[in-house]
Parts: sequence; C-alpha cells; structure tokens
Amino acid sequence: MMSRSAFAATTLAAALFATAALAADAATDGMPANCPMHAQHMAEKAAREKAGAHDHAAMNARGEEGMGFSQSATTHHFVLTAEGGEIRVEANDSADTTSRDQIRGHLVEIARSFAAGDFAIPMFVHSQTPPGVQALERLRGAVDYLYADLAQGGRVEIRTTNPEALEAIHQFLRFQIEEHQTGDPETPAP
Repeated sequence: MMSRSAFAATTLAAALFATAALAADAATDGMPANCPMHAQHMAEKAAREKAGAHDHAAMNARGEEGMGFSQSATTHHFVLTAEGGEIRVEANDSADTTSRDQIRGHLVEIARSFAAGDFAIPMFVHSQTPPGVQALERLRGAVDYLYADLAQGGRVEIRTTNPEALEAIHQFLRFQIEEHQTGDPETPAP
C-alpha cells in the first residue's frame, strides 16, 4: 500500500507529465492532437488563415494599375508623426526618371483626392476600405494633405489638430505599413 505522500507525489508527477505531453503536441500547431475535435479545430484554423491571407502579389498588381507605376521599381514608406504622418514613394534607381515622374503625378492626385474625401485608389489597391478612411472622409475639413517633390519621387504630408482625425490618420498609415510590408515604425516619430 502506498503512503498518502507517495500517492500525492505520483499523482503530481503524472499530471505534470500529461501537461508536458499536451504542451508538446500543442507546440506544433497550438492545439493538442489528442483533442476529440482536433481535426475540426485544424480545419477551422486553416479556413481562418486562408480567409485572412494577404495576397501581396495581387495587391501589387492592383497598385500598378491604380497608382500608375511599377511597385517593384519603387519603394513606399509610411511615417507616423505627432501631427499626422506622411506617405513617401521613391524610385529605387536614381536614373529612373520615368518612375519618379509617375510617382509625382500619382501623389499630387492622392493629395487632391484625399483632401476631397476621395479614397477610391487605396480602396481599389487593397480591395477593402482601409481602417481610418471613414473618419477621414467625414473629417476631411480638419486634415491637410501637402504634396512635395523628393529627389527620386514625392511625399504627401498629412496634418491635423483634430484628435479623432489624428487617430484615423495613424490607423490608415499603420494599415499601409502592414499591407505594403514596409517595416516602418508603427508609432509616431518625434
């Protein structure tokens, strides 16, 4: 016959072993394989991942159509600031004046259309309404969009003093950072 302390120690050891085994199973896909509904959980997880999958190549193809310049010959950057942020696009090759000029034309149009509350181009490029757009449309009078040339392209500075518009600008730019996979910081620059 086992003493109570030996029984408790054996039970605790068995429980720890079982927990470790379940954790090892879960380490590969986040779900224990011995779950009676494992197959269903895995199918649901795969469906969620597929539905949320971002098709970067398709977005770039729409970007070339909607923006009018090569996405592979140019680089986007999105900068968050305390007053709003900016959109920067530049040709990768300083000798590529065709891309530079196409970028400039596009960003002039972006500054004009965003100021009018028209976000049709980013909605087309991303096949959805980006976060922040509804507020930016509604608060268009509280936001300034200022275009400027850069040596290899251009930029649109986005400024506001309205707290709700500022949050919408930041939501919009964070979305752009993720979608375009720029790696830009998602917090405002000083």
